Amino acid sequence: MPVINFTYKNLNQLLSNPMKKEDLIDFLPMIGSDIEDYDEENLKVEFFPNRPDHFSVEGIARTLKGFLDIEVGIPKYNLSHSHTSITVDPELASIRPYTACALVENIALDDEKLTQLMEFQEDLHWVLGRDRKKVAIGIHNLDVLTPPFYYKAADPLEISFIALDATEEMNLKEILENHKKGRKYAHLLQRFSKYPLIVDSKDNVLSMPPIINGELTKLTAETKNVLVDVTGTDKKAVDYTLNIITTSFAEGGASIKTMDIIYDNRTVTAPDFTPKEKILKVKNAQKMIGLDSTASQMVKMLCRVRLDAEKLNDEEIKVLIPAYRIDILHEVDIIENVAIGYDFRKIKAELPDVATVASEDKGKMSENHLREIMVGMGFYEVMSLMLTSEDQHYKNMNLPADERVEVAQPISQDRTMIRKSLLNGLIEFLEGNKHEELPQKIFEVGETVYLDKTTETHTRGVKKLAAMITHSTANFTEIKSITAALFSNMGLEMEIEPSDHPSFIRGRCAGVKALKLGEDKSPSIKGFFGELHPQVITNFNLEYPVVAFEVEFQIN
Repeated sequence: MPVINFTYKNLNQLLSNPMKKEDLIDFLPMIGSDIEDYDEENLKVEFFPNRPDHFSVEGIARTLKGFLDIEVGIPKYNLSHSHTSITVDPELASIRPYTACALVENIALDDEKLTQLMEFQEDLHWVLGRDRKKVAIGIHNLDVLTPPFYYKAADPLEISFIALDATEEMNLKEILENHKKGRKYAHLLQRFSKYPLIVDSKDNVLSMPPIINGELTKLTAETKNVLVDVTGTDKKAVDYTLNIITTSFAEGGASIKTMDIIYDNRTVTAPDFTPKEKILKVKNAQKMIGLDSTASQMVKMLCRVRLDAEKLNDEEIKVLIPAYRIDILHEVDIIENVAIGYDFRKIKAELPDVATVASEDKGKMSENHLREIMVGMGFYEVMSLMLTSEDQHYKNMNLPADERVEVAQPISQDRTMIRKSLLNGLIEFLEGNKHEELPQKIFEVGETVYLDKTTETHTRGVKKLAAMITHSTANFTEIKSITAALFSNMGLEMEIEPSDHPSFIRGRCAGVKALKLGEDKSPSIKGFFGELHPQVITNFNLEYPVVAFEVEFQIN
């Protein structure tokens, strides 16, 4: 998780009513942080990834102002139009299609603030950008540039510029091959024939997203005005990132100016600070938190956490959510903020009415046994997200789309459904680590979800175990022996049957079921194993053969 470094002096400069060091250290964990270290002058705080607006000292100060009653409710930021624009090249639609930009004027930088800004940027790259794959950020010295700006697809051999921290001009291909940042992030662009580039009206290069900025626009302690560009593959993530950065600047006293983003078929203005609106049921909050607070009291609690709230009646509250808060997706998230506004420390612990004696869940014991077997065979465990996308789950795995549990309000385009298989999560992991040493042997024990209208929730969870191996000579015999060893270690008899799975090479895939030894011959595990199809391997930008198995199990 991101660790934020700041000084008490820096924080108190942002607060008109400074907090005592002891009170600050006692309070910060109540808003979702963990104190890593502190001394008489400095504080090191770790924040959960769901609150990237806290990744800067300005964001922390904004929240504290609510609890200190310095400012309550949604912060008000004055936006004025810059009367400039950035035009997006239609060719970027299949490369890196989205951008959001803003001008920030009258910023106050020194060496300490400059370091904090760079750390803030990299923390956002990691949390929202998935290490720049989904979002990349550029912050540029505006005073050396001439608007308007252009976001274009450039030939990697035709354009050259001096990249940040370099001394000589290189073309875009050379940057990927020779620059430290270029080599690190080259995998994000190598499959494309053209690379993204941001230039001004005089063809000065600002940035080569998502790789590196230009040396021309490098920030210094004397920089007063900046251009912030955010590019990416997910529009919501791009917009949220720009909102978080620009509002952080505004908290430090800077002025924010919007820019027009001109696409081939539309023009949008960024940033957009329009708040989201949700309804909170008072009874739901009372039940979940264990409070008897009224609607009017909850309104005050929500205002303390920098939300706007209006009592509609004794049962409902209208809540407005600021544009930099990415963590509030559901009513339960608002209820959590009610509890934060009330102060978790004031909520009294209560013993349950029913006394119980705890023991380890038998199902978990079985899962742990599977893990022990896989680790014993030299595999590393990974845990991927249950949310995925149709492209990753179906298209990239060569599977036909079928019925699935979809997310009603997805926060990003790559998290739109709940997985029905563990395989695409494993191969995504291999894609993200393809530059590591081979062989790579990974596994996951996790839950998948299917539609099932016979259940109360119309869904059914299925536990699965999947494993994947990649190296230059990975083959069917290897994965067959691994599968057989798994069943043998579980005391199961394995039966193999013909199978034709679209994700695997025809003739190099087999179905499998495991029968319990002894009188009870009912199946306890069933699944498949084999060599992944070359097209699947190519879809995930891998270069070596991949073999895998996946089984679903019901073990008591």
